[in-house]
Amino acid sequence: MSDKKRVDEATGTETTGHSWDGIEELNTPLPRWWLWTFYATIVWGIIYVILFPAWPMVSGATSGILGWSTRGDVAAEIEAASLANADLRESLVGIDLAVLEENEELHRFAVSAGASVFRNNCSQCHGAGAAGVQAAGYPNLLDDDWLWGGQITDIAYTVRHGIRNEDDFDARWSEMPAFGEMLEDEEIATLVTHVRSLAGLAEAPAGGEELFLDNCASCHGDNGLGGRDVGAPNLTDAIWLYGSSKEEVTETITNSRFGVMPPWEERLGEAQVRAVAAYVHGLGGGERQVGE
Repeated sequence: MSDKKRVDEATGTETTGHSWDGIEELNTPLPRWWLWTFYATIVWGIIYVILFPAWPMVSGATSGILGWSTRGDVAAEIEAASLANADLRESLVGIDLAVLEENEELHRFAVSAGASVFRNNCSQCHGAGAAGVQAAGYPNLLDDDWLWGGQITDIAYTVRHGIRNEDDFDARWSEMPAFGEMLEDEEIATLVTHVRSLAGLAEAPAGGEELFLDNCASCHGDNGLGGRDVGAPNLTDAIWLYGSSKEEVTETITNSRFGVMPPWEERLGEAQVRAVAAYVHGLGGGERQVGE
């Protein structure tokens, strides 16, 4: 290897002085256009880090003198969409929900907006498809079994004020007693079998009806059909909020259930409350308004 530089006779280009086995390396200069492009990228990079967010810091990044951000763009788009829909939101707040479906454009807007509200605020408990989670006592919103009523005004009230919470004075409220503190184990076992028999899951036991009438009928009705004024479920159908097995019903009767739903009016606002009520009502189990 030699470090002696010379001019290559064939090309007229100076060598770098490096030679391997007689093969010399030419010191060919870079094209001018390439150099100017390289210098331009350096200048562009300097200007960029001055104008836009660039360097990561401990708790953020340099903001740049333009103050631009992708979040700012998104916020601007959301604000623009909000302004564009302002009239529809105002109309939604002012309309009687009982006749919302008669206004096709407004109803379509409400259902579309309500779907977004549901995904962001309700799906965590009721599931992305609104089918609920039985083991945790989150109701299926697709069927036609409603504890507090399935008319759109009923649904809006439930969303607005919630259920059994201490944050809203107007929350839906009911409380099932823990019968394990009042009845003997044998009585609870008889009552469990009787309750399951109402839905055709067991044979009616001797003494079960009397126990039911004495302890359960005041809320669930003499025939177990439920009572919406106190959120008591219908015990004669195939829909069970906490499960229908012997063990699950025993747990319910022994220790009771006390599901809580927060009020959403303050967090969502009336327009979004009405929108999500319209969405839930249209999922398949919503009931027509009384008088229609």
